[in-house]
Amino acid sequence: MLRLNTRNAAVQKRTTFVEVTLITPTAAMSPAVHGNRAKCLQRLIRLEMPVPTTVALSFDAVSKIAAGDLPDMAQVMAPFGETPLLSVRPSSLSPDWGGPAAVLNIGMNDARLDTMKDTVGEAAATALYARFIHAYAIEVARLDPEVFELPAKPTADDLRLALETYEFEADEPFPQDPTEQLEAVLRSMARAWDGTTARLLREAKGAPADAGLGLVVQEMALGVGRDGECGSGVIQYVDSTTGKPQVTGRYLGQSQGRDALGDVEGAIYLTKDPRGRSLEDLSPVIFAELLAYRDLCRSRLREEMEVSFTIENGKLNILDAVKVQRSSRAEVQIAVALAEDGVIPREEAVLRVKPAALSEMLHRQVDPDAKRDVLVTGIAASPGAATGQIVLSANEAQASAARGEPCILVRRETTPEDIRGMNAAHAVLTVRGGVTSHAAVIGRGLGLPCVVGASDLSVNTRRGEIETPDGRILSEGDVITVDGTRGQVLAGAPKMLEAALDDAFQTLLSWADEFRDIGVRANADTPADAQTAKNFAAEGIGLCRTEHMFFEGDRLGMMREMIFAETEEDRRAVLERLLPLQRADMKELFSIMQGKPVCMRLFDMPLHEFLPFDKAGQRDLAASLALPLPDIVERVQALSEYNPMLGMRGIRQGIALPEIYEMQARAIFEATVDAAKDGINIVPEIMIPLISAMKEVELIKARIDAVAASVQAEQRAEFDFKLGVMVETPRAALRAEDIAEYSEFLSFGTNDLTQMTYGLSRDDAGRFMSTYVQQAVYEEDPFHTLDIEGVGELLSIGAERGRKGRKDVVLSICGEHGGSRTAIAFCRTEGFDYVSCSPFRVPLARLSAAQLALNERLM
Repeated sequence: MLRLNTRNAAVQKRTTFVEVTLITPTAAMSPAVHGNRAKCLQRLIRLEMPVPTTVALSFDAVSKIAAGDLPDMAQVMAPFGETPLLSVRPSSLSPDWGGPAAVLNIGMNDARLDTMKDTVGEAAATALYARFIHAYAIEVARLDPEVFELPAKPTADDLRLALETYEFEADEPFPQDPTEQLEAVLRSMARAWDGTTARLLREAKGAPADAGLGLVVQEMALGVGRDGECGSGVIQYVDSTTGKPQVTGRYLGQSQGRDALGDVEGAIYLTKDPRGRSLEDLSPVIFAELLAYRDLCRSRLREEMEVSFTIENGKLNILDAVKVQRSSRAEVQIAVALAEDGVIPREEAVLRVKPAALSEMLHRQVDPDAKRDVLVTGIAASPGAATGQIVLSANEAQASAARGEPCILVRRETTPEDIRGMNAAHAVLTVRGGVTSHAAVIGRGLGLPCVVGASDLSVNTRRGEIETPDGRILSEGDVITVDGTRGQVLAGAPKMLEAALDDAFQTLLSWADEFRDIGVRANADTPADAQTAKNFAAEGIGLCRTEHMFFEGDRLGMMREMIFAETEEDRRAVLERLLPLQRADMKELFSIMQGKPVCMRLFDMPLHEFLPFDKAGQRDLAASLALPLPDIVERVQALSEYNPMLGMRGIRQGIALPEIYEMQARAIFEATVDAAKDGINIVPEIMIPLISAMKEVELIKARIDAVAASVQAEQRAEFDFKLGVMVETPRAALRAEDIAEYSEFLSFGTNDLTQMTYGLSRDDAGRFMSTYVQQAVYEEDPFHTLDIEGVGELLSIGAERGRKGRKDVVLSICGEHGGSRTAIAFCRTEGFDYVSCSPFRVPLARLSAAQLALNERLM
């Protein structure tokens, strides 16, 4: 099937298309030339469905119309006879891109009104004419809609008033010539597509700036008349929310267009229903015809369709069929069902689903139909939505959780000390930060909805209040909703859609794994993270930030005690108490991952981040350590750095305070031995952070080798381990050949590498990054989308030189970019072994990797 699609594309290049085409089974037509709707109508005609006569205008024809060059109107009008009654609908390449509103009943005029009074009745004819005047005045002549309001059932007086109003507002009589009417409609729709607002809207939906528009001119199949059943309706054969088979839709007698879908008196159900009449009761033969079209559309159009129809004097007409609008859950369900039924191949099912759809399925979302009272907008840092009471501190978040009350943690910015509060909260909102800030990274790891960089929000912790940009004051305890998918904070508790990890979700990803050709691991800092990663079928842990383990329970107190120790001996004494806790963490990680690789990054955090900066916290610390408050304040100030991200962290601590790394190495090795006793054989991977020189690796390697030898002697056990580095400084990438001599793997930390390459603070860039992107300084936020030109070149250099130093060196990305399609595509091109990302991004990465591999086959 995939080869057939490629062949069809080649045939299309050799086909000559005309600008005006009568749609017949054999007419030369293409979605790329005439749009999706026009091509779909041709397919319906080929399936011998009763489609009214239709003419398609190509993208080129519509572009010329917008410029004032109309096609041969005699050619357009010829298929419709001497007294045509027509509709015009848009036909873009993708139905998701939208387009101008359809215009019905073109050709209605004074003469046609008199004729139709005899055929459909005076009331129906009057309504048709009045509705056309209404649509023409608003959509074509661009007159004030308020003066053209119509009642549900227009009378002759309403029609006369509409004609008089049009003549007064337009300063000319309502046009009577059908050709003149059609020309004006075509011009209006063509120019509307080229308008700035329309262009921005469709670009927001992924359309290219130069996307074309086709138009279809179709003979009206009236849903009004006197002889037999008349009406219009819409039918679809699956549920839009779940994607499961279910006939839904509405039908309205003596109507046209999509009237039945509105809240209209008299609209009835399609299938038999205890709540009232149905089309199945009213006209079982026509209902049976509609049901038969389901299998026909599904098998031949290879899609679940929504079909618009009319019944005119007992005869069924199919006006249109479009892809059913669907939720993310339904998108996956439909693709999998079509593949399982043999309608499409598995490859196509994998390609049909947008990775973003999986993200929405993994988290609760605000119902698309819910009203949104937006308090503030920030950066969408972690997807999903949650509702809760405002809390302004980690302690309050924990207290709220203890009471069983959902809460939203609101902070100017989070620090590692806030992790306990983040674990207790249902969502996080920060004033500062970007997509790789602390709150964003931890939020994604926890699967916690998060909005950062809401700089227009004011937080007053003393008064327990926040102030929104429009001046509203909210207090602790007030209920808000964080929508981390859109980057919005909403007042109150809008209706939610629950997460939906069903069988179709799992099936699609299992197929994706068959096609992808690059590994996908997860960044997991705790056993809970590791379990989530395993649930999402990660192939191991690519980054465990071990410093995050020290914020749990009593460990924070021990870390602070170590920081205040005066001598190495005192520090080692505290670390001796931390050792069994760290060992237990490591063993639990190994047990959860069941032999899959686990890569643990050694301690990488400025020590001052373990200390409180507020007076109350410092007083509590002084009491717990039995030290004078001035000593605490002095120590906090002494450890503070002007630029801590470039200060005493990572390898620099490992060399200056080697006892920390030695304790961690011992915990890893002892956990490896303990796991082996339980039948779990693992080769742990130890990663050294913030490397910039080969000598740094050499020094740490010697210490870790010594610890390994000591544990093996003490435990009388043999084990293997791998030692590698995190390449997150430009110098490490440039000196990768030397560094690789001592490293079995190079894992590129693109968060810090981007920060150092650009000279940007990832926590502060959110203040101005949107302006930079809007003014095209940067095409995208480099902390959100991997910068292929700059940071990517460093990655390429590092990979190439790393292989020179060690041919079998394992290469990976473990920064937050690892789950993005751009980064995965880059890693495949450069021959990297795997990517690692937050656990909740693992499904997206698996699907993206498969789609990239499949698309490569099609090229």
